[in-house]
Amino acid sequence: MAEYTRLISQAERLIARLEALLPGAPPECDWTASVAFRWRRQAGAAWLQPVLHPHRIGLDDLQGIEAQKRRVERNTLQFVRGLPANNVLLTGARGTGKSSLVKALLNKYARRGLRLVEVGKHDLMDLPDIVERVAGRPERFIVFCDDLSFAAEEPGYQALKAVLDGSVSAPTENVLVYATSNRRHLMPEYMAENLEASRVGDEIHPGEAVEEKVSLSERFGLWVSFHPFGQDDYLGIVAHWLGRLGAKPSPEAERAALQWALSRGSRSGRVAWQFARDWAGRHGVKARP
Repeated sequence: MAEYTRLISQAERLIARLEALLPGAPPECDWTASVAFRWRRQAGAAWLQPVLHPHRIGLDDLQGIEAQKRRVERNTLQFVRGLPANNVLLTGARGTGKSSLVKALLNKYARRGLRLVEVGKHDLMDLPDIVERVAGRPERFIVFCDDLSFAAEEPGYQALKAVLDGSVSAPTENVLVYATSNRRHLMPEYMAENLEASRVGDEIHPGEAVEEKVSLSERFGLWVSFHPFGQDDYLGIVAHWLGRLGAKPSPEAERAALQWALSRGSRSGRVAWQFARDWAGRHGVKARP
């Protein structure tokens, strides 16, 4: 009997140690805490975490991309109204406002039920689980994948294709995917793949590798391209941000802004914002709340 009791005691201690190693239940999402959420995964558990301080950029702060703003806002407004809308792929030059545009649209339409869930590339395999968690909610969710690109063997590639097309199940009515990328086809392209193309009559048919890469981006119904800014556009963005920060635009600031862009090798909206912050700080201008 004593031996039996000892074995039970050892088993209970072993079970307690194993339970301590197992991940706890993921926390329930507080949908009232924010309008933006991040998908988090840690120690085997996954959950939606409210973003307590979302980026408060407005559409008016995005200069030099008026045509892109109109196209993406029109699509987003259709979605918010419960009308048919498309998944969106925003591609092009870095620092031109692709991800900022998505955040600005969230800020504008959050009061009408728009919400955003940010998902890192390494968590794209969880997309079906994320969609399932929000499917029954009354809000409209943009699943946001920033700076997206794939290698051919990455598993998230297939998961994203399935969510965009709905796989066996129909696409979820209250979820759209918005993604940004420097590559329109989201995957690297190689010269050898172009040599696989074949000619049939007067038509040229791409090889299978190229077709596979194009097939992912084609699942986005709306493609929006962003281009590098010219000098006048860049200086206009600098003047906008200087004004927003409480600094006065001047010929001296313009010359410094051009030198700043030259040293960075880019005339982008991000570079303009960074220069404006540096200029305002060096001239003792406190940031406005």
